[in-house]
Amino acid sequence: MSVNELFDVIFRWVHLIAGIMWVGNSMLFNWLDRNLEKRGHELGKLSQGKIFMVHSGAFYEAEKMLLEPGAMPKNLYWFKWQNGITWISGICLFIVVYYMNNAAYLVDPSRHGTSPIVGITMSVSALFVGWIVYDALWRILGELRPRLATALSIAMLFGAAFAFSQFFSGRGAYLQTGVLMGTIMTGNVWFTIVPSQHELIDATTTGRPQDPLISLRAKQRSIHNNYLTFPLLFIMVSSHFPAANQSYLNWAILIVVMIGGAGVRHFMNIRYRGDGVQLPTPKWLAPAFVMAGIAAFGLFVGTRVTAPAQARFDGPVSFARVQEILATRCTMCHSAKPSDAVFKSAPLGVMFDTPAQIQVMAPKIRYRVFELQNMPFNNQTQITSQERAELARWIDDGARTE
Repeated sequence: MSVNELFDVIFRWVHLIAGIMWVGNSMLFNWLDRNLEKRGHELGKLSQGKIFMVHSGAFYEAEKMLLEPGAMPKNLYWFKWQNGITWISGICLFIVVYYMNNAAYLVDPSRHGTSPIVGITMSVSALFVGWIVYDALWRILGELRPRLATALSIAMLFGAAFAFSQFFSGRGAYLQTGVLMGTIMTGNVWFTIVPSQHELIDATTTGRPQDPLISLRAKQRSIHNNYLTFPLLFIMVSSHFPAANQSYLNWAILIVVMIGGAGVRHFMNIRYRGDGVQLPTPKWLAPAFVMAGIAAFGLFVGTRVTAPAQARFDGPVSFARVQEILATRCTMCHSAKPSDAVFKSAPLGVMFDTPAQIQVMAPKIRYRVFELQNMPFNNQTQITSQERAELARWIDDGARTE
């Protein structure tokens, strides 16, 4: 294992663990807020509701409240470092995978002539500019015209996804969109939500009222993070689905999936009405399935829209010619001993060293090389249209090796 692969494993593992903790806490507290009960309990004047839960062999009683001035408890538990570690480990992982190795995963010479240094600069700049624009928008319009701010935020996010797809590789565009969303979510935590909690503690300690504007901003940003969670989780696993991220319409697929994921999250949210009341199951589950169906439909249809058809190759293609093409264009990565500077082992264990290995992968070769045209990776070996057509013709003729 190389040093790069070691860092990849470490940061990916930490990122996954911290992300589970952060998302889990976020979803639990969101659920608590929506299920608090005010009726049937003896609540104090500063109480905002109470709830009983059962778990791990016992009952839990949770109450949301403000505190009297000076009534700070001895032990107070915060939930912030799950987010911080998730973002830090995610950025480190992004650097290791997408910035190192000459930005091979980030830029795609066949898509746009962006050099590695320009691509990295664009990527970093987009994160800073994206957060600044989003934060300024919500500080200016968030309290007065939240619907307009929401519409503008969604439009800019979709616009960013489209722009990234024009300059970065398909996989890079998806992850760049995800890192932008994660950066916004982390900015919400550390620049709005946590300061609100500090203000609440300071106000309680000193006996002064809390600024309601700070609380409003914190609640808004918390809701934003809640709706971004499902789309971001899809992006986190999207590198496993090249049919989506390297599709001809990859940006459109991503937008549809984000709409569907956020829609599912919305109907899960509105299910709970508080005080133990829930919407009837058909009223929230049916539209949630509709939103999930929109995402699934976008994936199914969008990934079947291919680039303009390649010219067909007339005449038979020998297996010797197929081996020649694969040896020139593919085996630098897909071999027992790759010569590529990035891939030290064959991606997904796919190798083209023997006739049997080539023949068994024939359907995948046709799909990735001819139909999707997303292999070789970033077309770094400069395979030609005729060579793609030759491989397809050999496969269509039965993929014979004799």
